[in-house]
Amino acid sequence: MAAPITSIKRIEPTPEEQQQQKMKELQTLIAEQQQSLNKIIEITSELDNAGVLDALTAMVKAKDELAGIAVTQASREPMTNLINNLLNGAGLLTSLNPEVTANLKDSITKGVEEAELYKGNGDKVSIIQLMTALNDPNINRAVKYGMDFLKGMGKGLDK
Repeated sequence: MAAPITSIKRIEPTPEEQQQQKMKELQTLIAEQQQSLNKIIEITSELDNAGVLDALTAMVKAKDELAGIAVTQASREPMTNLINNLLNGAGLLTSLNPEVTANLKDSITKGVEEAELYKGNGDKVSIIQLMTALNDPNINRAVKYGMDFLKGMGKGLDK
């Protein structure tokens, strides 16, 4: 019978052996990714020829100055107004039902297309034509929608 194993000796590679192993792994990886690496080199070469890398280098070196300029510009009243308006606009869009906004978008597109068909005729609209136009169900529906919108907007403005 064999003698029982009482201790395990771990073989630790030397730093040189570890470095050689890492170099072999890196060589294998480079060989496997040769096509991708060639593309990356080609892209960086084109960026360098166009001066983009020089510009990026200058921007990185001047990062503190650029950050100061960005903060100064962002804190100006027109920029804060823009940011607040964007946030309010995003809030408006998130509070609306997507089906309603999609329907409204399609209706506006159809209305613009229809208006483009008749925009160049130069005819004046009389009061009688306006009154008779309200008998058209499509016009009546749009006018009613507009009136309901204005009523709701007025209620909102009353607060």
